[in-house]
Amino acid sequence: MNRWLFLSMVVLFTVAAGCTQPADKETTDTKKRTAFVTIGTGDITGVYYPTGGAIAKIVNKKRETYGIRTTVEATIGSVYNVNAIMSGDLEFGIVQSDRQYQAINGMKEWDGAPQKDLRAVFSIHPESVTLLAAVDADIKTISDLKGKQVNIGNPGSGQRGNAIDALEAAGINWQTDIKAKSVEAAKAPGLLQDKKIDAFFYTVGHPSSAFKEATSGSRPTRFVAITEIDDLIRRFPYYAKSYIPAGLYPGAANEEDNPTFGVKATFCTSAKMPDDVVYAITKEVFENFEEFKRLHPAYQVITKKSMLEGLSAPLHPGAVRYYKEAGLM
Repeated sequence: MNRWLFLSMVVLFTVAAGCTQPADKETTDTKKRTAFVTIGTGDITGVYYPTGGAIAKIVNKKRETYGIRTTVEATIGSVYNVNAIMSGDLEFGIVQSDRQYQAINGMKEWDGAPQKDLRAVFSIHPESVTLLAAVDADIKTISDLKGKQVNIGNPGSGQRGNAIDALEAAGINWQTDIKAKSVEAAKAPGLLQDKKIDAFFYTVGHPSSAFKEATSGSRPTRFVAITEIDDLIRRFPYYAKSYIPAGLYPGAANEEDNPTFGVKATFCTSAKMPDDVVYAITKEVFENFEEFKRLHPAYQVITKKSMLEGLSAPLHPGAVRYYKEAGLM
């Protein structure tokens, strides 16, 4: 009797072990299939950071379906994001359309070293090159910046290049004609209100928390028009005329829309990124388009069609696959 009891226990143990083995293997395989991706954004006061968060939120809802876990990283901006994508430190990044163009064509910071593996996924919101000045600094036109303390943005940010282009288009040498500061966008509103600077440039989608902060302090401010840009737009295809609606910032002295120029925020990756990962992220953003638009006021002007415009790097095959399936290409 003991012998049969022993054999029965062995059989039961063997069957039980056999039943649990596939589940353990499946769990292990799922872990192996999980792709951890990080989206490089920008300063936390701009639109890039919440944009990355919006994309991550939508994709992470389907993390069990796709095996993709998405996180967001605050960075110093477009140039950093491109370089980090190319080095493999980031999987995706939000990049100004002008920086995308310059990187793929080996211009500016990438002079002589075109980033041929940079790939576009989609564009997002328009961004205006914005100049805000203190009223007491008596800056009414961009030419009035001469001799003033002006923040043009930190090295590695897209806004710095835009600011220099705007200044040069107005005949201003940023190295000699102004007292240029190179601090991050998040610090500029405080510096303006503390009278440490007279004005600052920031390329951003509106409304922006940075400009809400800067225009609501005790030191009165005004947006300064940037109008001498026709030649600039002819020379650089990634620029277009833009404006800042007057009603967005009641604290500013402006009573009318402020003309300027701008670029677009674009979502980029590397040619080495697997097609299925790019496909899944693209699909989830586009198939949850209305939810995505509600996540930030700057997205209200975008359409599915506009998200395929302003892209100067080749589209990633994973994105192309979805666009063809959805009839967008």
